[in-house]
Amino acid sequence: MAEPEEPLLGRLRTLVVGRARDLRDRSIYHRLTLAAFLAWVGLGSDGLSSSCYGPPEAFVTLHGHPHLGIFVALATAVTVLVISTSYSQIVELFPAGGGGYLVASKLLSPRAGAVSGCALLVDYVLTIAISVASGVEALLSFLPSHWHSWRLALTVSVVLLLTLLNIRGVKESVAPLVPIFLVFVLTHWFIILYALLTHLPDMGQLASQTASEVGRTRSELGLWGMLFLIMHSYSMGAGTYTGIEAVSNGIPILREPKVHTAKKTMTCMAVSLAFTAAGLMLTYILYKVGPVAGKTLNAVMLERAAANWAPTWGGPFVIVALVSEAAILCIAAQTGFLDAPRVLANMAMDRWMPARLSMLSDRLVTRNGVLLMSTAAIVTILLTRGSVGVLVVLYSINVFITFALSQTGMVRHWWGCRKTVRGWRRGLAVNGLGLGLTGLILVWVVVAKFYEGGWVTLLVTGALVALAMMIRRHYDSVARNVSGFNRLAESVLEIARSRPKRTAEAVPCDPSAKTAVVLVNGFNGLGMHSVQNVIRYFGDCFRNFVFVGVGMVDAGNFKGAAETHRLQEHVETETGRYVELMRNEGYYAESACSIGTDIAEEVDKAASQIVKRFPQSVFFAGQLIFARESVFTRLLHNNIVFAVQRRLYRRGLPFVIMPFRA
Repeated sequence: MAEPEEPLLGRLRTLVVGRARDLRDRSIYHRLTLAAFLAWVGLGSDGLSSSCYGPPEAFVTLHGHPHLGIFVALATAVTVLVISTSYSQIVELFPAGGGGYLVASKLLSPRAGAVSGCALLVDYVLTIAISVASGVEALLSFLPSHWHSWRLALTVSVVLLLTLLNIRGVKESVAPLVPIFLVFVLTHWFIILYALLTHLPDMGQLASQTASEVGRTRSELGLWGMLFLIMHSYSMGAGTYTGIEAVSNGIPILREPKVHTAKKTMTCMAVSLAFTAAGLMLTYILYKVGPVAGKTLNAVMLERAAANWAPTWGGPFVIVALVSEAAILCIAAQTGFLDAPRVLANMAMDRWMPARLSMLSDRLVTRNGVLLMSTAAIVTILLTRGSVGVLVVLYSINVFITFALSQTGMVRHWWGCRKTVRGWRRGLAVNGLGLGLTGLILVWVVVAKFYEGGWVTLLVTGALVALAMMIRRHYDSVARNVSGFNRLAESVLEIARSRPKRTAEAVPCDPSAKTAVVLVNGFNGLGMHSVQNVIRYFGDCFRNFVFVGVGMVDAGNFKGAAETHRLQEHVETETGRYVELMRNEGYYAESACSIGTDIAEEVDKAASQIVKRFPQSVFFAGQLIFARESVFTRLLHNNIVFAVQRRLYRRGLPFVIMPFRA
């Protein structure tokens, strides 16, 4: 039988996206995962990029009391280190990954996990939107004014470019970002160290000025007023802490040993972010930086720092540093593309989101999740017209919902195991401090930003949580309806086993006889329903049965060669139960098993081999149907049977669908 030629659209897709990856390649997991350095680039860019808007936003709110920024800088650095340390404990407790969603689900309740996951998803959408929008805005500041009319189009184009990179693969999406990341780190760390070293002789004067400033502010505002101002500035820089949770969410894409790599990545991220954020705030004070119309606070600081340098390299340095800021703001969206699909996949496997969001493409990435996040980010950009001012108001609230729930879960964990685990006091202290800080910031940010537009974020998050509850209710209802049939399948097999055994030789294989090829997904009611209906409708027409089982390699089991091997064994075991049953019933039976990311493609491959051996084959598969078909049910169930049907029809093979009412 001639193999159908790959269509032009398929060849074009291969050219743009890349060739399918081979799951049989034992080195595929090593080649696709990220070492600590690349993980720092891919997952740490969000945190480092926040130093372009977190510290400036905090510093501006001091309202003429710049020296108080020293206290805010120290508090910011301490908070970064506390949150990162607490997330390192989460990494140790949940080495398979999952981050805030899994922590809240396992340590609090599944519903708390759904809230945490939904909050994180909205935050990642806003991360993509604000990162790209602010990056494009910074880039346009170097271009003539007539380019500004293209701001929205350029913003959407950058999102689409990042989408394409992520559809190609994780490593392919991170590797091109390394030079940009390094330029940003080197230029900004250089300017921070330069500022500190050149002002080293003036540190005594700075200390006395700070003491004088504290006294003046206290006399003007009172002690509580001064503390309120420091706390307000500290909370308004909350965007600085977004991205710290990225490592715990992204463990599945890290190189073995994953926990070690994750903790190493977390350390690099925490130290670099704490140093950059606190260092920038100190440079603002040292160079007496203030808001200037049309310029960012970092731009003003860089220009003042380089004012006395030689023009031949002072000006270019400022331009390179500012361009690297714009670029890293754009690539910070990469964290949303790397982690959000993972969160979606975890929620999909727990049936809070459509199951298809856990599926992998032939490039072994969660393509549906990438496309969904891209679409949501583009819609957000279009609705806000790409306004960074509007997006900043919506941003940084949701991540603290996840932070607070995660820390609450960890506090509960340490308290519950205080009698069995050594070192529980240290763990409780770290996560308790993390809960206090993140809970305080959450309340403060919600109150401060609520009437400015923060209510929109909470409304959208609430709507997403409600949608997740509806999806879970639907899946639970379907599971209840089919559970009786699953038990029936087990009973039928037990009855067959209790009968006198027939040997395999007593049921000879006749390749020329009519053969029923039944597609099954585990030993369950749907598969048994299909088998029984073949016999019911066709009687003794079929003497041969071939059971085709394909294991779906999704985000849940794509974690290493051992996991895929276990999946293969599971598929063979489940399919073998049908073979055992039909041989006990007096039929010839065998199985054909495989694993892959595209079930329709794997069935297509198996079909070509089966038909060569059994020319009189007819293919059967069960399909769930609902009393009320809707867009909702079609979205939540992949209907893969119809994709298989189309492929086999193109080969000219008969295919019968057995309806199964859910």
